[in-house]
Amino acid sequence: MDFRIYLLRRLLLMIPTFLGITIINFAFIQLAPGGPVEAYISKIRYSSGGSVDGGEGAHSDAGGGSGAKAAVTKEVIEELNKRYGFDKPVHVRYFTWLKNTLTFEFGYSHTFGKPVMEVIKSKFPVSVRFGVAGFLITYMVCIPLGILKAVKDGTAFDTASSVIVFLLYSVPYYMLGILLIHVFAGGQYFDWFPLGGVRSLDSENLPLWARIKDQVWHMVLPLTCFVVNSFATLTILMKNSIIEEVKRDYVRTARAKGLSQGAAILRHAFRNALVPLATGIGGLIAVFFTSNLLIETIFNLDGFGKLFYDATLQRDYPVLMAQVVIGAMLGLVAQLLSDVAYVMVDPRINYSKT
Repeated sequence: MDFRIYLLRRLLLMIPTFLGITIINFAFIQLAPGGPVEAYISKIRYSSGGSVDGGEGAHSDAGGGSGAKAAVTKEVIEELNKRYGFDKPVHVRYFTWLKNTLTFEFGYSHTFGKPVMEVIKSKFPVSVRFGVAGFLITYMVCIPLGILKAVKDGTAFDTASSVIVFLLYSVPYYMLGILLIHVFAGGQYFDWFPLGGVRSLDSENLPLWARIKDQVWHMVLPLTCFVVNSFATLTILMKNSIIEEVKRDYVRTARAKGLSQGAAILRHAFRNALVPLATGIGGLIAVFFTSNLLIETIFNLDGFGKLFYDATLQRDYPVLMAQVVIGAMLGLVAQLLSDVAYVMVDPRINYSKT
C-alpha cells in the first residue's frame, strides 16, 4: 500500500477517534456532580445579597442570611439550568457543542468572564514556547549524547554520564524546580536568573534583542525542569539502539572495509537507530505542549496547566471541553507525525498489512 493511501486512512480514522474522545469526556464532565449550577447556588446561599444576575435577569432577596437561602427557588434553579444549557438532554447539548466547536466557537468562560477562545489565546504562547523549546533541546541533546555514549561504551565517560542523567531523572521535577530557584535565583547562593514569570516588568521598553534575551533568561530554569526527565530515557534508548545496530552485518561489513567505528555509526547505523526514537516522538510532543501544573505554579507561568486546574476547580465546562479538544487534536496529530517520522527513517516499511 502506498504511504499516501495509508496517510489518508489515518486522517479519516482521526474523525471517529476524535468523536469518541469528545463524547466520553463530554459525558463525564456534564454528568459529574458539583457543576456550575450547584456552584452558583452555593454562592447565592453563602452570599449576603443572594442574587442571580449576569445579563439574563436577576432575582434578589430583601436581606442577608436566610433571605439568601430563600432566593434559591425552583424558578431560580430553572433559570440557572437554562443559562448554562442544562435544560436540554445531554445528547442535545453535545451536538450543539460539537456544531459550535467545528467553527472554533467554544462558548463563554464562566470563570474568566470572556470568550473561551480569548482565554486560550492568552495562555497559548507560554505553552507553545516551552513546548517547542523543550522538544528541540531534548532531541538535540539526547541524540548526540546517546551516540557518544555508544561509541565510548564502558568507558569512564559512559559511566559518569549515565550516573548524571539517572540522578536527574530520579529527582522529581517540582523538587528540582524549588532547588534551582533556591540556588540560582533566590539570592541566597546566586542571583543569576529571575524567580519566575516569562518576562521582566519593563521588557516592553527594551530593544528587540534585549527583549529576546530577557525572555530566554526567564525560560532557563523552568525549561530545565521541563526537559530533564526526558533526558535519561531518550539518551539510553539512543545508546542501546546504536549498540544494537553496530552488531548487524552491514555495519561489520563497513568496518571490514576500513571505516572507523564512529564513521560506520554515522554513515550506516545512525538512521536505523532512530526508529525507536521516531515511534515515541508523538507522545513527547503531546507531553511538552500540554504543559505541567506544578512547574507553572513554581515558576509563576500562566499556561495550559494552570488554566486546566483553575477551570476544573471552578467547573468551567466550556474551558474544560476546549482543552479536551486541543489535547485530543495534539495527541492525534502527534501520533500521525510519529508515523511520518517512522517512514522517513525507515523507508522499508510495508503498509500493505496495516
